[in-house]
Amino acid sequence: MSITTTTLTRAAGAAAVVGGLLYIGVQINHPHLDLDLLATTEWKVRQAMKIGFATLSLAGITGMYLRQVRRTGVLGLIGYLVLALGFLFMVSIEVTGAVVLPAIAHSSPGFAADILAVAVPGGHAAGDIGLMGLLITVDGVLYLAGGLLFGIALFRARVLARWAAALLALGAVATVAIPLLPQVNFRLFAIPTGVALVGLGYSLWREQRTLTAPLLPDATTPRLDPAGAR
Repeated sequence: MSITTTTLTRAAGAAAVVGGLLYIGVQINHPHLDLDLLATTEWKVRQAMKIGFATLSLAGITGMYLRQVRRTGVLGLIGYLVLALGFLFMVSIEVTGAVVLPAIAHSSPGFAADILAVAVPGGHAAGDIGLMGLLITVDGVLYLAGGLLFGIALFRARVLARWAAALLALGAVATVAIPLLPQVNFRLFAIPTGVALVGLGYSLWREQRTLTAPLLPDATTPRLDPAGAR
């Protein structure tokens, strides 16, 4: 199989679709974050899903940006870089949660509990968690700002599904309201972003498929006989 730009772009679209589905799936019946959860298989599975979401979504938005780099302009570049950095930070945080936290849960339960506390929007650590607190805060800002800027750039470019681009921007902004609505399950705010990624990824995949579809001859068009042509 030859590797072409079209093939890579379609793969990026598929990656965004799978990443969005993982993000939606990980929110379903998500248990309360506590030390007991760290020792379970469910924790490992959900962390793996989060890592997969961030990694595949990074590949997906890269394909989206490269497909319309001229149309998105400076805003698209800034939005892509900020959101990509947010996904990179997210991968490091989720890998730490999957590998490090279960290993130190017994020896340093206070530290592990504080990490879980700040992982919840509006949560605060009782003790000192060092640079982890700053990393989580910065990642949240990058994710919010990047989603907003990149969503606006995609919407203005008019290449991929505009409803999905708008939903990406709105989903990022909606996360600001989480601390103001403590009675609402904060995981519901992640669903619009997951749906937006699925919509954008499918739009990118479908567009590339349309571009590469073979042109079939029109049955109503008369065919010339090369032997009888003058």
